[in-house]
Amino acid sequence: MDRLGQLSNTTVMTISRAAKGVRSLLEAHDFHAPSSTAHFRTSTNIARFLGLNRNKIKPAY
Repeated sequence: MDRLGQLSNTTVMTISRAAKGVRSLLEAHDFHAPSSTAHFRTSTNIARFLGLNRNKIKPAY
């Protein structure tokens, strides 16, 4: 969560509170999201995981 906090320019505490709130809301509606086992050490790792390529131009349709 530390990396997410850095990317969104906020604190780890804020990210943790938001995650708990979202998790509670989802569970209240019978949706149970599995915990992630992904660990990202750099923003490049996150971009690779999400399949982002900033050098690639998206075609306009």
